[in-house]
Amino acid sequence: MAWIVLVISGLLETVWAVALDRSAGFSKPLPTAVFGVALVLSMIGLGYSLRTIPVGTGYAVWVGIGAVGTAITGMLALGESASFGKIICLLLVVGGVVGLKYAH
Repeated sequence: MAWIVLVISGLLETVWAVALDRSAGFSKPLPTAVFGVALVLSMIGLGYSLRTIPVGTGYAVWVGIGAVGTAITGMLALGESASFGKIICLLLVVGGVVGLKYAH
């Protein structure tokens, strides 16, 4: 169960990162509210997961999911550039996250 919560928390990290960008420095109420709610839920889920998953593994997986999710969202939905090099690097991060799960 902790791993499922950790993955969901990592996805929520993507939500709050994109909402933070869209909030325009907290000047837009809806993205600011989404940011706040997603941030709190993401942290609660991370904290719950760390009850049974070691902190180094849990935090690295959480950050990896959030970073890859945010980068992919930026490329697919927000007009950020995508290159072969970026894709390879993101795949390396995914490989590291999967490796941490199975090394646990």
